[in-house]
Amino acid sequence: MKQEQSKKAFLEAQDVFPGGVNSPVRAFKAVGGTPLFIDKAKGAYLYDIDGQEYIDYVLSWGPMILGHAPDPVIAAVQEAVAKGTSYGAPSPLETKLGKLLQERVPYLERLRMVNSGTEATMSAIRVARGVTKRDKIVKFIGCYHGHSDSFLVEAGSGIATFGLPDSPGVPAATASQTISLPYNNIAALKECFEQHGTEIAGVIIEAVAGNMGLIKASEEFIRAIRDLTREYGALFIVDEVMTGFRASYTGAIGLYQVEPDLICLGKVVGGGFPVAAFGGKKVYMDQVAPLGAIYQAGTLSGNPIAMTAGYETVKRLTPDLFQQMLDRVEQLCTGLERLKEKYQIPLQVVSAGTMFGFFFNDHPVCNFEDSKASDHHLFAKVHRLLLEKGIYLAPSQYESNFMSTEHTKEDIDRTLQAFDHVFGEIYG
Repeated sequence: MKQEQSKKAFLEAQDVFPGGVNSPVRAFKAVGGTPLFIDKAKGAYLYDIDGQEYIDYVLSWGPMILGHAPDPVIAAVQEAVAKGTSYGAPSPLETKLGKLLQERVPYLERLRMVNSGTEATMSAIRVARGVTKRDKIVKFIGCYHGHSDSFLVEAGSGIATFGLPDSPGVPAATASQTISLPYNNIAALKECFEQHGTEIAGVIIEAVAGNMGLIKASEEFIRAIRDLTREYGALFIVDEVMTGFRASYTGAIGLYQVEPDLICLGKVVGGGFPVAAFGGKKVYMDQVAPLGAIYQAGTLSGNPIAMTAGYETVKRLTPDLFQQMLDRVEQLCTGLERLKEKYQIPLQVVSAGTMFGFFFNDHPVCNFEDSKASDHHLFAKVHRLLLEKGIYLAPSQYESNFMSTEHTKEDIDRTLQAFDHVFGEIYG
């Protein structure tokens, strides 16, 4: 595989950006080799600056649910750009997208637009602390909720990829207010509330974790969180930045039929632009400024270009299109299960809605410790060999992969053929 131009671009970027990238996992340190530098993208495909084509299952880490550069979204964005890129004042476009999100997402009585998932989760825990007058937040080991100080405590994703359980620069006093518990462990959760229940402002969770590999929470675990937060007066926050419109048509909330107090959205709701949102029950959200004293603000929040892209994307995501993606995920995962049997591979294939992944592990993966015990060296080797065959997967065992409406049966067949060749090379 020719990568001369990507290698040259990566060397040049390292003189400008830390590690040559603007987000750590893009550096390919978990899988080795040179990261692809992209020239363009369309539909289910990426094209690097060396002119090579890839079937893309990263999809900008999830947002491109309609595929890259969908014509109707691009046309609407181009029309919006001509009217101005940012007003710093309200526009009807914000309300238009907000109402659409309320129609699609249960329990979203009030919401606030922001520019990133990190802003959404950071703001949600501020609301939890503000309304409860408590300081402690409970999260789960391996769940990644962005890079704000409160969350870089035993986080997943890039933190796990680089083997950093915590981040320098996070004050000890801030970290001390975050309680990290094992994922899917009800006993530990109950013990935590018995000891600290009156100090806990909220519990935040990726109900389908996508940053320690793809791992589902058990229904019993989710119910236990909901019951304990109600009992002790804490807020239950579901981080749907990744899973919104992906774990099911109505996200992880719909998958588990759970009623949260606050919800964090991102990725898909921006259609490829920097958009996220946090919201939930009116009784809590009405305490956010300017109605209440809990402060949150953002210069570019709700800008007309991002609102247009988000609205045009979510509007086009119909139940029929969602089912089409589910069919493609099933086709891919069923094919991987057949290859597992063919080559007798210790492979765990997992999926949730339009998200999928796999672990090289003899046992089911239920938490971060299980994920760490998987064969990451084998994953890296498989990733490199697949890349040579034009298949672009997330460059870390700790990340999820995604399906779009533009992936075809033929794309899945080609992907499975590539897996077959790679497994044959390794095990044959």
